Amino acid sequence: MAYEKKEIYDEGVSEGIALRVREILALLGEDPDREGLLKTPMRVAKSLQFLTQGYSQDGAELIKAALFDEKYRQMVLVKDIELYSMCEHHMLPFIGKCHVAYIPDGKITGLSKIARVVETYARRLQVQERLTVQIRDCIQQALRPLGVAVVIEAMHTCMCVRGVQKSNAITTTSAFSGAFLSSARTRNEFLNLIK
Repeated sequence: MAYEKKEIYDEGVSEGIALRVREILALLGEDPDREGLLKTPMRVAKSLQFLTQGYSQDGAELIKAALFDEKYRQMVLVKDIELYSMCEHHMLPFIGKCHVAYIPDGKITGLSKIARVVETYARRLQVQERLTVQIRDCIQQALRPLGVAVVIEAMHTCMCVRGVQKSNAITTTSAFSGAFLSSARTRNEFLNLIK
């Protein structure tokens, strides 16, 4: 069965979220009946459903939908994959890029599937550390390569616009398996390629 990306808004969920957003606006001291805010609750509801659509997607199925036999056994790297996610602690965005590499062991997958796996896990309430590991584990389990490497570099708006207010801080996380974990040479090649 081929994987198909869908953007589905559940109207019942949208209405439930919109009702609560309207209540939040009132609690903040706003008038939810003000012209500029009339459609805001439904916009927020649909936005939240879009930003969390990864819950209805399966990263492993993405990869399995495009598996090909190939004897290539060198590194495959997809770098600078745009990443948009939401911090589960404050429900504010974190934005950055993800670099993913794997070393095939008889099977390869479509390059776009790697980017889609990143998006699937990013489109959930997340912490960057878990997101990094989920991407690695999904590719490792679905593709069974000789190793997987994932590095994410992201700016967290929860650190920029509130709290410590440090707008230039970038968080970097990494996760390795197989050859990337056991071989410093392989890991260093990957790290040099993503510089």
